[in-house]
Amino acid sequence: MKKASILLAEDDHNLGSLLMNYLNLKDYDTLLVTDGAQGLKNFKKDKFSLCILDVMMPEMDGFTLAREIKAIDPNIPVIFLTAKNLKEDVFEGFKSGADDYMTKPFSMEELVYRIEAVLRRSVKKEIEPKQPSFQIGEFTFDTLKQLLIRGDQTIKLTTKESELLELLCRHKNEILERNYALKSIWIDDNYFNARSMDVYITKLRKYLKKDITIEILNIHGKGYKLLC
Repeated sequence: MKKASILLAEDDHNLGSLLMNYLNLKDYDTLLVTDGAQGLKNFKKDKFSLCILDVMMPEMDGFTLAREIKAIDPNIPVIFLTAKNLKEDVFEGFKSGADDYMTKPFSMEELVYRIEAVLRRSVKKEIEPKQPSFQIGEFTFDTLKQLLIRGDQTIKLTTKESELLELLCRHKNEILERNYALKSIWIDDNYFNARSMDVYITKLRKYLKKDITIEILNIHGKGYKLLC
């Protein structure tokens, strides 16, 4: 019995074939495409458990493909594969909805570990009961619809933004430990995931700044605190 279905978008056919064969041997049902346009076409046609996307591809790059995929299914896990390791590219990847980010060259064993970690988190999200809403100052946070509402203004949050804000709300006026948040949402507290969380904290602050009574504080060496 196959573990999960994976859409693998990699324009290097040799590497893509190697990865596809390895993942199939590990009981993942893997479909290989060699450009972003093919990736989007197949995602619309079939059901996948996870997407693994190369960043630099013809027709449509991985970042754009991830945004298109997330627009269809906001909860689909995405792992980026790239030869790039600049911080700006890492940030762009997470802004596009990445759950993890691997820089080439990498070991296939590590890729499988990361796939398993991302899928465990995805399953965990599905079975955990959610509090349907939180009041944050003048804002109502609808966790089920991933909406932040203030008067007649509504902000649609990404899955990561929603998960992080929900953790902050559950620990309102208390310290949300950084490593706890990383392992709860990203599973792994590595450098790239830590930088990703910083990006999302900045975005949440931007959304909430219209109510001056709300603050998300950095607690040095510990984590964050939502005050409202």
